[in-house]
Amino acid sequence: MFFHNFLGRTNMMDEKAQDLTKAYSNENFLNSRSARPLRILAEYLEPSNRLARYKVEDTIVFMGSARIVSREIAENEVKAAEGGDGDLTKARFRLDMSRYYEAARELAYRLTNWSKQLPDEHRRFVVCTGGGPGLMEAASRGASEAKGMNVGLTISIPVNEFANQYVTRELGFNFHYFFMRKFWFLYLAKAVLIFPGGFGTLDELFEILTLLQTRKICKHLPLVLFGTEYWDEVINFETLVRYGAINADDLKFIFRTDSVDEAYGFIVRELSKYGLEERGAIL
Repeated sequence: MFFHNFLGRTNMMDEKAQDLTKAYSNENFLNSRSARPLRILAEYLEPSNRLARYKVEDTIVFMGSARIVSREIAENEVKAAEGGDGDLTKARFRLDMSRYYEAARELAYRLTNWSKQLPDEHRRFVVCTGGGPGLMEAASRGASEAKGMNVGLTISIPVNEFANQYVTRELGFNFHYFFMRKFWFLYLAKAVLIFPGGFGTLDELFEILTLLQTRKICKHLPLVLFGTEYWDEVINFETLVRYGAINADDLKFIFRTDSVDEAYGFIVRELSKYGLEERGAIL
């Protein structure tokens, strides 16, 4: 009898010990609705800690389509289509669009080289992308080819597309919350280059424009819209002005070009004038 009572008390003690899981080790709680504020805070604190560790204080952000491929891949697709494997019209169009991949790659390369050559007392400007394929890969690749660090801010979505081999391993982040990813895009940004893209790129573009228009971004933030043919067809900013939806002065936030040289010169001039010492943030 004593032995059975002892075993019973022991089992109760074991069960109680198992129940004494610390809150911060309780995965059921951490993944619950109640712990959402903790998860949001984690997506602020962990990137902040890691970026500080690698002394990333300023970024040049590249945004654009995940679907635009490199010239090399596009040329191979055309050859395959000419041999009967694939849609030749589509392949030729993808080859034409690959010019944006190569432009993003060259700009990231040149801007990284420029940043690396700044005197030691100046800040460094690190290329930052969404960490995925396409034009994000192009910018990461250009920075990597210039032997510079680059940041990749990926997002968990139901397709397995957000990965590229050129992101600096220590500076690759994966977010659950889109708004936290957007925060890190802009909080450290000192310049933004936006290339042709779809819903995600348009969302990012209009959020930046809204923050600039409403002065929620209180730092000087040069914004390049690269690819005039594409953007003039996709968005008619002048129509927005004509209908009174925006002011003509709001267009001053945008520098539009098709030239790598022009985009590079504009960003370097703006960063040299405003970005070397200024510390800005989102209000």
